[in-house]
Amino acid sequence: MVCSSSQSKWLVAALFGSVILWRHDVEAMWAAIGSVVNVMLSLKLKRILNQERPVSTLKSDPGMPSSHAQSIFFTVTFAVLSIIEWLRINEITIEIGVLALAFGSYLSWLRVSQLFHTVSQVVVGAVLGTIFSILWYLSWDAIVLKAFISSFWVQAIVVLGAAGFCLGFLVHVVRYWLRDEDEISK
Repeated sequence: MVCSSSQSKWLVAALFGSVILWRHDVEAMWAAIGSVVNVMLSLKLKRILNQERPVSTLKSDPGMPSSHAQSIFFTVTFAVLSIIEWLRINEITIEIGVLALAFGSYLSWLRVSQLFHTVSQVVVGAVLGTIFSILWYLSWDAIVLKAFISSFWVQAIVVLGAAGFCLGFLVHVVRYWLRDEDEISK
């Protein structure tokens, strides 16, 4: 079965949501906040760079960077780093990492194959998503964890902020995706 671009966004969202529900800890919430900030960064860069898509009639917004590739690689990188931290580097984590990167690459390639993005737009999105994910992941242990453990207010801000951020973003994304689906079906 070939996964279409419109199906891939729902698949990625479902996988990310499943991980948050499965883990349901503060680090998963931190990842969710990072994911939302990553998308906001991508949307801001799209407006700044204002590069057309390969076929501008398919979508009206700018194509650089690919927000799908940026989101996918943020998630894949965060997952791979989490698995390596949990199980250390071994044969299993290397195989999981390679499979995750291959899956992320495939989902990102769909954006090119369906003419939503150029190769460079997808590559830039993937690189930005990877870099932002690494920085966000490292910031947890370097900065946030110590403050989270020592302060109730930091705990409240992270937990309530994550819940609010994610719920608001979820509503926005679902409305946007449903609007896209309506436009495609017309």
